[in-house]
Amino acid sequence: MIVEIGHFSIISALSITVLLSIIPLIGASRNNVILMYSAKPLSFAVFFLLLIAFLILLWAFYTNDFTLIYVAMNSNTQLPWYYRLSALWGAHEGSLLLWVLIQSGWTAAVSLYNRSIPQELISRVLAVMGMINFGFLLFIVVTSNPFIRTLPFFPIDGNDLNPLLQDFGLIVHPPMLYMGYVGFSVAFSFAIASLMTGNLDMVWIRFCRPWTITAWLCLTLGIALGSWWAYYELGWGGWWFWDPVENSSLMPWLSGTALMHSLAVSEKRGTFKKWTILLAIFTFSLSLLGTFLVRSGILMSVHAFAADPSRGIFMLSFLIFVIGGSLLLFAMRVKRIRSTGTFALVSRENALLGNNIFLITALLVVLVGTLLPLVHKQIGLGSLSVGTPFFNTIFFWLMLPFSFLLGIGPLIRWKRDQFQKFIKPMVISGLLSLGLSAVVVFVLDNNFNGILFIGLVMACWIIILHCIGLYERSTYRNNFLKGFLKLRASYWAMFFAHIGLSLSIIGIAVVQNCSIEHDIRLAPGEYFQIQDYHLYFKGLRNTNGPNYSSYIADFEIIKNGQYLTLLQAEKRIYFSSSLMMTEVGIDWGLTRDLYIAMGEPLEDNNSWSIHVAYKPFIRWIWIGLLFMAFGGLIAISDNRYSFHKFNLGR
Repeated sequence: MIVEIGHFSIISALSITVLLSIIPLIGASRNNVILMYSAKPLSFAVFFLLLIAFLILLWAFYTNDFTLIYVAMNSNTQLPWYYRLSALWGAHEGSLLLWVLIQSGWTAAVSLYNRSIPQELISRVLAVMGMINFGFLLFIVVTSNPFIRTLPFFPIDGNDLNPLLQDFGLIVHPPMLYMGYVGFSVAFSFAIASLMTGNLDMVWIRFCRPWTITAWLCLTLGIALGSWWAYYELGWGGWWFWDPVENSSLMPWLSGTALMHSLAVSEKRGTFKKWTILLAIFTFSLSLLGTFLVRSGILMSVHAFAADPSRGIFMLSFLIFVIGGSLLLFAMRVKRIRSTGTFALVSRENALLGNNIFLITALLVVLVGTLLPLVHKQIGLGSLSVGTPFFNTIFFWLMLPFSFLLGIGPLIRWKRDQFQKFIKPMVISGLLSLGLSAVVVFVLDNNFNGILFIGLVMACWIIILHCIGLYERSTYRNNFLKGFLKLRASYWAMFFAHIGLSLSIIGIAVVQNCSIEHDIRLAPGEYFQIQDYHLYFKGLRNTNGPNYSSYIADFEIIKNGQYLTLLQAEKRIYFSSSLMMTEVGIDWGLTRDLYIAMGEPLEDNNSWSIHVAYKPFIRWIWIGLLFMAFGGLIAISDNRYSFHKFNLGR
């Protein structure tokens, strides 16, 4: 009976989203206050009903209710309880339920926290968000219902959760990613609502900034978690593979980064309004595109969920409706959008515009590289490969001018500045960047590596110029300490985010050009040397987990004759699926990782194929992403945008 309540809750939520999509719009058009105020209770009702459905499905997983097809296909009695719960979003139907729950949560939050926004505008915003929820709920009810019962003869122990997903990283990675995807619907909804009313003033732009930053922060953390999971779980030693589904999360991140900066310019200077609205539309549309790619069945990926063409057709139709409708509305109302600010060639506005252009160019490269092979194959022209060399080469050249502008941008004043004042800091930064990078290259690599050198120069250029900017801003009209303590949260947010990007660039440049990897044959009792480290294969032992058996290989790590640590690489065989999975052994440090992954046993039944890697500075990639996320967190804490200042309702 409890499962039927969950099913009823989803259908009821679908019905209420119809009301949420229509009634507030009617109220706004007729200036009917009662109808406009109905948006808030309706949005809360949708969230409450979806929360009930979500909790009931969680309970079904926890109690092993295999009378549900979805639970039977994605769980098992031997799974630990925390993996049984996370199995809810481990496949298609449950992940969509999580999506709409988060979407309804964002909708309820917007209805709760609003700062003196005209009721007509907020009613339209909530109606647009209701339409988005309606589309996804209709998709769930028609094609992807997780509450469908099995036949009378259901499996006793269940099928199992994909062993790749039986990991802590996949417990937190999808919810965080969805928080980012769905969060961009707020800026999208405000843009559409403003286009509806024709009132394109600063109100919606100022309100959108904290919501957009929050979504960007969640997406950044989601991408970081996914990259980290790929590094230690897939057993390849890589952190990014330009997988089409990975690209589907990168595209809204690039567009969302451009949107954040464009919102800042629009709020401070009254310019870039058209560009800001377009970015709001594109960013959420790219989030929907990623959803379509994952669920259409046209991709084969460890990340892809569905292979049902009917679902792909539904998602494609919804995608066309959202993107086509929003762009049509923009085309009809674009003449009403007026930018008020003016700025000279040398100005912070132009620096931000330039970097926005490079971000969108990078986005287009990823979009073309992701979709072109799919389109090429679908129209019957055969397979086309667009791989890592293409993306790496294009991104490398785009990062050169991007890093140049990112370094000098914070030094430039709004509206107008003199180029001559930047010559001295640019010369200092250039010389220091060249010198430091040359030293690092020769320490890391006996042969001069040009790509590594340029990557380090870009990162050092950004860091040094930001430190110069920090000093200048702190000493302007104050002594350093007094000025330093007076710096606003918005400045520190920018500083940490840009420094974080620089740290990630260092990590990427070093690990891509200085990693050492070997696939070797090794038997217990044998040694292998990589860099200054000796790996001693101590032996194998058997063990059992809750739902698997495994071989654990023990490796002693020795440097300069001194024992450092014991690494354990594991090969697991899962009882239910009989799949064999690799659990890597990693000795991590700030400047390097030692990475060991077990391959297959070889013919003599004593030796094993083993993947050994030395990964210098790879941790800096994720440290940089954490710095960027910390910058986003500081931006949200800015008193100008703090949620505690928002009116709780109207």
